[in-house]
Amino acid sequence: MIYSRLTDESAVDDIVALEAASFTNPWSKDALLWELRNSDVTRVYVGRDEDGKLVAFCACWVIFDEVHINTMAVDATCRRKGIASDLLRYALADARTAGARKATLEVRESNRGAIRLYESLGFKVVARRPRYYTKPEEDALILWLGQEN
Repeated sequence: MIYSRLTDESAVDDIVALEAASFTNPWSKDALLWELRNSDVTRVYVGRDEDGKLVAFCACWVIFDEVHINTMAVDATCRRKGIASDLLRYALADARTAGARKATLEVRESNRGAIRLYESLGFKVVARRPRYYTKPEEDALILWLGQEN
């Protein structure tokens, strides 16, 4: 796998397709393009296989000393191979070069696989957002890494 920070819009269609295949409320192409074109805090990281095919991505904001992980997905055929943890480690390391010292994200309470992944990287559940998600409606767990609770 090759991990990198996206520096242009060349992978947007692949990211949008992976997002749509992974989530019931996916980000739209317009939303992703807006982030890439108009935000100075947005960072998008991608993972590509040996053939150059995009198989994973992570979109986040780096705001002062925090990384806010907004969305992350791995192609269904590539899951459970360590790609998500490697990509997230790569994204967090890159964000540290911009001064980020802690990270946060929300995850569906029922997404046990993602919760295990995040906890394996040191994230801790610190709060809950009732009915944060729709389709289906579900609480979000708020996780933090590097923040004293």
